[in-house]
Amino acid sequence: MAREKKEKPADQLFSHLDQKGKAKMVDVGAKEVTERVALAKGEIYLGPKIMEALIAQNVKKGDVLGVARVSGIMAAKKTSSIIALCHNIPITGCEIDFDLDEKNNVVKASCLVGTNSYTGVEMEALTGVSVALLTVYDMCKSIDKGMVIRQVRLMKKTGGKSGTYVGDDGQKEFDL
Repeated sequence: MAREKKEKPADQLFSHLDQKGKAKMVDVGAKEVTERVALAKGEIYLGPKIMEALIAQNVKKGDVLGVARVSGIMAAKKTSSIIALCHNIPITGCEIDFDLDEKNNVVKASCLVGTNSYTGVEMEALTGVSVALLTVYDMCKSIDKGMVIRQVRLMKKTGGKSGTYVGDDGQKEFDL
């Protein structure tokens, strides 16, 4: 026998909607301040021509990964300015790292962000890694516009009411 599914009000399904279904910013004032850390990863397929130029440090715009690192950090710090309902939180640290997969012509990027706040830093980590990858695209597009950004995802996070999340290929422990 099939059970009738009861619909939850919009404000219970999605914390960013009020009872009338309108967007709202969640009030985190009553939440506990805890240490929170998030790690996001993603990659960009470059193709052989760009990978060769990147390795030879022969990209006309300059130090691709250095600029992408700084851009990603800046983006993580400004996440609440570009994600409409995201809280402005103090970031205690942000690291962007790259790994070159020369065989497959891929740059793998990671963004690790920490805070001591009322809410987490998942959006900051995702924004940081996304902008770092977009910066690689921007700096290399004069060579070939066929690059593909892919696999941007949250790998792990700690802290807060929901506790620890570890994605499929994330490690259990990490520090900032």
